[in-house]
Amino acid sequence: MMKLSMTSSLRSKLVTALLLAPAGLFFVFLLLVPLAVVLLFSFGERAPAGGYVPAFTLQNYMDLPARGKAFFNTLTLAPLGTLLTALFAFPMAYFLAVRTSPKWRIALLILVMAPFWTSQLLRYYAWMIILGNKGLPSWLAMVGLTDVRIINTPWAVLIGAVYGYLPLMVPPIYVSLEKLDKRLLEASADLGATPTRTFLQVTLPLALPGVATGSMLVFILLMGDYILPQFLGGGKVFFIGNALVDLFLQSRNWPFGAAVSVALVAIMFVTIYFYMRFVLSKSDTRRAALV
Repeated sequence: MMKLSMTSSLRSKLVTALLLAPAGLFFVFLLLVPLAVVLLFSFGERAPAGGYVPAFTLQNYMDLPARGKAFFNTLTLAPLGTLLTALFAFPMAYFLAVRTSPKWRIALLILVMAPFWTSQLLRYYAWMIILGNKGLPSWLAMVGLTDVRIINTPWAVLIGAVYGYLPLMVPPIYVSLEKLDKRLLEASADLGATPTRTFLQVTLPLALPGVATGSMLVFILLMGDYILPQFLGGGKVFFIGNALVDLFLQSRNWPFGAAVSVALVAIMFVTIYFYMRFVLSKSDTRRAALV
């Protein structure tokens, strides 16, 4: 009997290993190995003609302040863009999940995702026209607001971030709100809570996992974005992605570019870890209070 139990347990572990093997291999060879190569390159030196020469030096990390402007822009505009995207996405997701009848939800969700059906380049080209001198500024000039400049500014980058990443933020929040037990809202109202208090103490805490997931997706993509600041920033609003393109493809300083990449990955990992830990702990606390 014990031998049969051990055989069954071994078979179960073998099946689990086989199921996890494809994802495990994908994770190792397409994530860990490239990261290890980049880490190795970050300690090397630039070859005279550009590229990589094996060495062991920390000079590349000492030179990181030389790209301080790119780090500053990324570490300010990426979180701010994520926050603005969440602020715009939450009312949309709430309307779809709570206020919309079931027969219209699928159609409206498809409309939310519709921008992804076109090329990102085309969408940013369209925003270049809208925010350019012959677009929105010229319309504002007609009502007396002259000398308004939007394109090639941080504001243009934030507008593009909200528009470009809104379809990624809405679905996770929608999924969290769709699972919301409407009886909790009714109970809160019966106990005399105002709609604002019900939202802050019931709806928002239960939606935090969706907000955290959507924010993580948008933040990670914004931190490494190249096209958005290149098009709407016009070369005046640099992100780390723009600095990496310059280092790897133009100046061909691969070791320094690798050091910048490692610093970016480290910043993203630490930021996301503490953010997710904070948000999920708050969500668990609120859930426990509700129960």
